[in-house]
Amino acid sequence: MVLAMVKHILTGYRVLDLTHVLAGPTATRMMAEMGAEVIKVEFPPLGDIARSLPIKINGRSGYYVQQNRGKKSISVDIKTESGKLILEDLIRCSDVFIENFAPGVISRLGFGWDKVSQLNSRLVMCSISAFGQDGEMSGLPGFDYIASAYSGIMGVTGERSGAPSFPMAGIGDVMTGSNAFAAIGYALLHREKSGKGQFLDISLIDSYMHCHEVNIEVYELSQKKIVPTRSGHHHYAVCPLGLFKGKSRYICIIALENQWSALCEAMDQPELIKDHKFCTNEQRVEHSVEVINIVQKWIDQVGDDDKVIRLLEEKRVPCGPVLTVDEVVENKSYRARGTIRKIVDPKLGEFYLPGMPIRFSDFEQNQPLEASSLGEDNQTVLRDILGYSSQKISDLTEKKVIFSDSNT
Repeated sequence: MVLAMVKHILTGYRVLDLTHVLAGPTATRMMAEMGAEVIKVEFPPLGDIARSLPIKINGRSGYYVQQNRGKKSISVDIKTESGKLILEDLIRCSDVFIENFAPGVISRLGFGWDKVSQLNSRLVMCSISAFGQDGEMSGLPGFDYIASAYSGIMGVTGERSGAPSFPMAGIGDVMTGSNAFAAIGYALLHREKSGKGQFLDISLIDSYMHCHEVNIEVYELSQKKIVPTRSGHHHYAVCPLGLFKGKSRYICIIALENQWSALCEAMDQPELIKDHKFCTNEQRVEHSVEVINIVQKWIDQVGDDDKVIRLLEEKRVPCGPVLTVDEVVENKSYRARGTIRKIVDPKLGEFYLPGMPIRFSDFEQNQPLEASSLGEDNQTVLRDILGYSSQKISDLTEKKVIFSDSNT
């Protein structure tokens, strides 16, 4: 059951959510945390595939709970005529309609932009996909890592002489969901000025391409002579910028132009500041092997990771230990700030999850929300929002147009 909504910046807005797994649910979760009424529509009998992802306790998925707190759940077979009518009624009274099926699926179901904009001219519709709604790649199946591969991001990640690699995190999905979240917000702002809704096309490939902060311009402006590729522990264009091996963990160190002298002072080697081989970043990149060896030798001589970090921080040199997941979760600073937050779930109990990344001065950061079981809010949505009678809801249940499963 979703707890009573706390007044927030999106209170009063209704979001119709036909998304699943991660990218779409990220966008709608952030909206729910900001006070929007999110109605998640799931297909019977299994609902969002995320409900089956680990870890599951008492039949309930922690993955699903993380991405869907604060949303109402209704389970409707929208392939039936009665199910389609339910969705039409919800579209008429919603502000946002968001889906992340493969391009073309929502139109074949009868709810493409042409149709829904006629049902509700003020509606903001957002479609999330791997490769966008048009173009020759739009029909390809894809998930986060597939888009990472196609975008070239995976191609520049990993050891120089080894295979490409990917992070054990849903960076592309979460980023794409965040882009959708931002686009929806601005489309709603535009609607307040124009009175009109609009269609938003958000894709993983566009989101990943936006992350090439240097690679593409380097290739283009070098007359295609420089092709950025994997550089392993150290950046190919900035030196020093990389991972250095400490006594018990790796340490990330970055010294840009204005920090090189501070790094030399932290290492108690001020003579390096005026060394002609290291005066500029270009010169340090040219002599990168020597620079990396100098820093690594100093770390080895200090022999204490905490001391290395303290000496660097005292000179304002950007650095940090490479933490493990358990260290992150147990970090007292993250817990105090709400970067990691404790939640209470009726089946999973108390546990920590990532906090809400957006903070407003006038509202609480982390809201006390719960995730609904599959179809838990059928009655509430159909009766209280759409005005359906108890008999009509009973008939829809008997005909298996709507479905619920309290064990999820």
